[in-house]
Amino acid sequence: GKSIQHSVTIPEGLTSQQIVQRLMNFDFLTGEIAQIPPEGTLLPDTYNVQRGTSRQKILDKMKEAQDRLVAELMQRKKAGAPFSDGRELVTLASIVEKETGKADERPHVASVFTNRLKRGMKLQSDPTTIYGIVGGKGIQDRPLTRADLARPTPYNTYVIEKLPPTPIANPGRLALEAAVNPMQTNDLYFVADGTGGHVFAETLADHNSNVAKWRQLQRERGETPEPESTTPPAQPETGTDEKPAGDTSTNTVPAPADNKAKDGLQLR
Repeated sequence: GKSIQHSVTIPEGLTSQQIVQRLMNFDFLTGEIAQIPPEGTLLPDTYNVQRGTSRQKILDKMKEAQDRLVAELMQRKKAGAPFSDGRELVTLASIVEKETGKADERPHVASVFTNRLKRGMKLQSDPTTIYGIVGGKGIQDRPLTRADLARPTPYNTYVIEKLPPTPIANPGRLALEAAVNPMQTNDLYFVADGTGGHVFAETLADHNSNVAKWRQLQRERGETPEPESTTPPAQPETGTDEKPAGDTSTNTVPAPADNKAKDGLQLR
């Protein structure tokens, strides 16, 4: 009398459009999806269902799970948190999700963006810039350019102040928890460390030193760092600091389930 359960796994960090596309690929599900859900309203997870379950029903379950989790986390919101409601919490968590592929790094990354928001600094996050260009497609098939970083879109955090107007993906539980409870640091910057993680810094001087080490590592690996001639001069720590484009791997990861900045992220 037991029914066979099929697993539907939705990885963290996919856009709603990517999630819909993924659901359409499961041949044991049924039905069409009339409308792509708003960004950030779905909770990535593994859902066990019976053959013949409608795709819309799974989306409904994902939305209910997200609503419950966000409501729970908002009850743990600390005084002075840089978000005022559940939507902004998910937006911050979506940026954290897209910036690192290491689960244990998420609270540290969240602390950098929290510190920046509290100090009135621009977030300067490459994944937000990419989302402003490609939207729900989620993946850009070319490296970011300096022109991209200067291009005014509602999501380009090199241009806009504070958080983007909506999430840029559907973050997972760990990224949401990191956004609510970030590590307590004074860090304002991070750059790839060559192992898939990042090295963090409080000052621009230390960050520039870390960037130089990363570029040297790239050269030793036979990779081509961005030409020094295109690197803008270091700016004072007033929220106007910039990074050179072309050193991000966010938009070059082929698997959409893992489209996060891991090895090439230069800036913060």
